[in-house]
Amino acid sequence: MNQYIHTGKSPEDIVNIFAVHLISWINETAGDTFHLALSGGRTPSLLFSLLAEKYSREVPWQKIHFWWGDERMVAPYDEESNFGMVNKLLFWKLGQSPGRIHRIKGEGDPIGESKRYGLEIKSLVPMSNNWPEFDLIMLGLGDDGHTASIFPDQMQLIESEEITGIAYHPVTGQPRVTLTGKVINNAKRVAFLISGESKAGIFDEIIHYSKGASNYPASHIHPVGELHWFVDEDCLGRNKNITTSPKNQTSSFRQ
Repeated sequence: MNQYIHTGKSPEDIVNIFAVHLISWINETAGDTFHLALSGGRTPSLLFSLLAEKYSREVPWQKIHFWWGDERMVAPYDEESNFGMVNKLLFWKLGQSPGRIHRIKGEGDPIGESKRYGLEIKSLVPMSNNWPEFDLIMLGLGDDGHTASIFPDQMQLIESEEITGIAYHPVTGQPRVTLTGKVINNAKRVAFLISGESKAGIFDEIIHYSKGASNYPASHIHPVGELHWFVDEDCLGRNKNITTSPKNQTSSFRQ
């Protein structure tokens, strides 16, 4: 696995840096499809607004199939819906074709929707190593080290033999449908977009393979392709010296 760390001074900086990489990755992908799984969260919301406002003419939208890494079981117009956020900030402004938007139907039954969504992925996303191979999966990092909707008390989802699984928020009990670890780790690229001082400690433990890091689901993300971290200065914490290339604000290393 090749791992890269991209840094910026602020959340706005890192979503700009990510947008440039995203456009490059889509353009360099052979064929006419790019399977992209989106993430919810505050930092991705900045990205979706930026893409609509600044890069609407530069992104080859017709090539992208939009998926989601996870979704809360709420209606698509609910303020907690990951699809609803993207629809409001990006799709509505672009007038994207519904044919290339593959949402998790949060208004449905979790068991039935997990099965349906898994079958839709299997029918459309190319398979490799007996698993769906997304071109890019975007992820966030929770204050407890969770990613997608794989929480520390539900680590079985990392090694699940299913494409999708059902997770429950450890505090509220809210059900969610999520991609499982083996699907995430089979992606060509995985990109974490994280910002804020509250994530600094966990980020530090994960990239330095600290003893307690194995308790964080995010530390088990080791894709067969590339792993990218897009982080701001607050999240870097004491790791501000990891950036070795001022020109592109990127450092890289192999694991």
